[in-house]
Amino acid sequence: MKLRPAIGRWVARADRLNDWRRTRLHHVRPRHPLEIVPYLGFGTSRRLQLGGRVLRLVEHRAPQADDPAWRNLVAVYRRMASDEVAHARVRAALEGLTVETRADAEGHFQLAIEPGGPLEAGWHAIALELLAPLAPGAAPATACARVLVPPASARFGVISDLDDTVLWSDARNRLRMLALLLRSNAYTRKPFEGVSALYRALHRGAAGAEGNPVFYVSSSPWNLYTPLTDFLRLQGLPEGPLMLKDFGDHMLFEPLDHAQHKLRCIEQIFGTYPGLRFVLIGDSGEHDPEIYAEVVRAHPERVLAVYIRSVDPDPARHATVAQLAEGVRRARVPMLLVPDSLAVARHAADAGWIAAQALESVRADQREEEAAPPVSAQPDIPSVAT
Repeated sequence: MKLRPAIGRWVARADRLNDWRRTRLHHVRPRHPLEIVPYLGFGTSRRLQLGGRVLRLVEHRAPQADDPAWRNLVAVYRRMASDEVAHARVRAALEGLTVETRADAEGHFQLAIEPGGPLEAGWHAIALELLAPLAPGAAPATACARVLVPPASARFGVISDLDDTVLWSDARNRLRMLALLLRSNAYTRKPFEGVSALYRALHRGAAGAEGNPVFYVSSSPWNLYTPLTDFLRLQGLPEGPLMLKDFGDHMLFEPLDHAQHKLRCIEQIFGTYPGLRFVLIGDSGEHDPEIYAEVVRAHPERVLAVYIRSVDPDPARHATVAQLAEGVRRARVPMLLVPDSLAVARHAADAGWIAAQALESVRADQREEEAAPPVSAQPDIPSVAT
């Protein structure tokens, strides 16, 4: 029996069983407490966008740096086996304004709030309340969502992948990627060398306090939202919205779905901030170069630069990225294949996007992380476009 078709059939059967279970339970009042898991949102002074998920409450033990592999395995399993509440009704409130919405079959909800007057820049708190279903005798579940309004001082935004761009995942090999995920947690996973200092420098900008927004667009499942936000916080990376995907067999076997997901998210970000240009950061392991090249073709005036971390030593892959970079360069947008974070920082500093003194911070951060997974063992690869 071939592994890929077998896994696909097992996942499909599990999805059908979950769909049947959700349909049966849709009109039944739950007997277990429910929770709202809010996601970081984003918007403008006139319109905020946010989302989240309604789940049956499961207590999760906070991870520790010395947790054994078996404890991490149990924690990941409990998150991946989340029990979603289909078609739940949720109400959001901001400064006396309320908006109601209904979740989809996977428990996800999205909504927009348009306040009566302009909002100040910064993070805004949105009160969330579960209206239905309600567990007998239990108080309605509540939560607080946070939504970012970038400041007027922001000169550009950053859109970044996560796996093999910020943190080592080995996404080219699905089985090794899964094994790494199952035996690690937010404390034990490490960023690539210099990433934390680089992203802080981009967030601060050349002036030091520009507040350039950072968006993390990834094909990781929403089930891992909390561990990923914990990872970003622990590593001192700029806080920003995460745009992830539903979990299913398409995550393993449909690469085109990854591209469509990222393109949709980038279009949404571009549409929200029509006056802002962006730096795009990804890796050479999967489809980031092709996706970002398509973005540049569609919106050449919106992209400042594309940085691709080299994680695939195959010369054929280098040649492919070089061809894409040549096409992007015709639109006057540099696409650089870089060996490390310091190469990105040098280019960004030369372009005037980060402060020159930030280079030393990135260099120091890179030295501290030299013990990270051995991507640095690959030969240095020069930029394919400058």
